[in-house]
Amino acid sequence: MRCVIARFPFDLVKSEVQQAMKGIKPEPITGESVVISRRTYPVKQVGEIITRQDRRDFSAAEVTRALTRLGFTCRSVPAPAPVAEPSPLETASAMLGTPAQS
Repeated sequence: MRCVIARFPFDLVKSEVQQAMKGIKPEPITGESVVISRRTYPVKQVGEIITRQDRRDFSAAEVTRALTRLGFTCRSVPAPAPVAEPSPLETASAMLGTPAQS
């Protein structure tokens, strides 16, 4: 499949991407990610390996679009879990503290 990443054309094949990522240890996920051979990689790490370019030269969206078209499962940044605000009763209890035990 032909795609353009950072203004450069690439002919990507799913099996070649899988082969390129074989033996590469995934970095911690902090943004968008892609599943390749049951491992989850950051999209920027995969883009750097398959294009041999610095990750600052391309966007995650460019690589995500190309990998999705190849048939890989891409995931967006997970939404942060909502922080539950304490109820007025819980706030009052926290302000009063716990009773002293004898």
